[in-house]
Amino acid sequence: MNARFFHTTPSFKHGVHPDDYKHLTRDRPIERLPFPDSVVVPISQHLGRPSKPIVSPGQYVYRGQLIGEATGFVSSPMHAPMSGVVREIMLHHHPSGNMTEAVVIDRDPLSAQTLFGERRIDWRSMSAKEIIDEIGIGGFVGLGGAAFPTHVKLTIPEGKKARFFIVNAAECEPYLNSDYRILLEKREAVFEGIRVYLKALGAERAYIGTESNKADAARFMREGIPSDLPCEVVEMETKYPQGAEKMLIEAVLHKEVPSGKLPIDVEVVVNNVGTVAGVGELFLFGQPLIERVVTITGPGIKTPANLMIPIGTRLSDVVAYCDGIMDNTRQILFGGPMMGTAQRFLDVPIMKGTSGVLFLTEDKVVHREEYPCIRCQRCVDACPVYLNPSRLGALAGARLYEDMLDYHIMDCMECAACSFVCPSNIPLVQRFRVAKGLLREQQARENEKQKAQS
Repeated sequence: MNARFFHTTPSFKHGVHPDDYKHLTRDRPIERLPFPDSVVVPISQHLGRPSKPIVSPGQYVYRGQLIGEATGFVSSPMHAPMSGVVREIMLHHHPSGNMTEAVVIDRDPLSAQTLFGERRIDWRSMSAKEIIDEIGIGGFVGLGGAAFPTHVKLTIPEGKKARFFIVNAAECEPYLNSDYRILLEKREAVFEGIRVYLKALGAERAYIGTESNKADAARFMREGIPSDLPCEVVEMETKYPQGAEKMLIEAVLHKEVPSGKLPIDVEVVVNNVGTVAGVGELFLFGQPLIERVVTITGPGIKTPANLMIPIGTRLSDVVAYCDGIMDNTRQILFGGPMMGTAQRFLDVPIMKGTSGVLFLTEDKVVHREEYPCIRCQRCVDACPVYLNPSRLGALAGARLYEDMLDYHIMDCMECAACSFVCPSNIPLVQRFRVAKGLLREQQARENEKQKAQS
């Protein structure tokens, strides 16, 4: 296939343009965080069913050893992020705000922390199913934040096919730079991962989608593409939420994913660049998902950094390595400012889906008074999936949740673009999250009722 040329910068319709604030960590190479004295590994770090611990208190585990097995197809196993002794299995604070079961491991101070069973895995001699199974065993999930099990995404439903694979390196959230640094520092692992994905999917071509504010990374990747790898770098407009799957597909391939459908319905599979690089390292070194690159940033942290952090490391250990927080720090988010989750405790662990930790000072945490909707329609112009957030917000305010289904509330990506542009400071995305949660609970109750009657 010949290279495609664009007369305009590729993008999707609508969206917003927040300041990106990426200068804080853009030029900071990835550093390896020293192994902490202990880690807390939640058994639920992915969409789907939690894993099941298979270790016991007092047991010695090696870095990379399986400590939690998947409990279903949509589930993902857990591995020890460092060698040491299992202290206990206990309920612990989770970044979601809940208390969840977690395996606590105390580091062995005498261990060299070498990888358990390190080896090269020859994916070229494996079938597509064997490759996907190996990825599943490695515990890989989407590292962009959704944490959807990778082996599930690579399992193509009967009757469908994947012609194209897109590496999501848009990283449209302000402040975050982990994907950008991976492009610059783990190029060969990314290319190895792409080769693995193409064989596992039976896809004919790959695309690396990144934004124009990462032009140097796009150029670096483009210059390094092996001559035998059917891959192309697409440099897109810097716009939020460019990294959402449906928006990315529209920008890169000019294909629209219909309402209620998935990318595979338009013959596309999308995965985050961090996941792709991790899969490459799985087959290069036999390393499962036990660590990840995290951007530690914001005006509230004394020394911003891009860190390679063992999964399960407490936030307090990360803060200590970065010289502490400012006295006027008022909010800590896991993720970026648009879709991040606020944290109450410093002992919450870094998760598989933690792409960044953002520390905001008092002047950045603006408490605005809410006013009535003025029907300006800015939210309509911003919504990337063509919803009417103004109408949906009014229905949510009146608790007419079932009526929201007629306005396609379940298509909402919760990107917060509508809240960002609202001059009346209406917390639209928060209302939508509540409404969607209640509607899902209601649907689950109805499904259980139907099962009981049948």
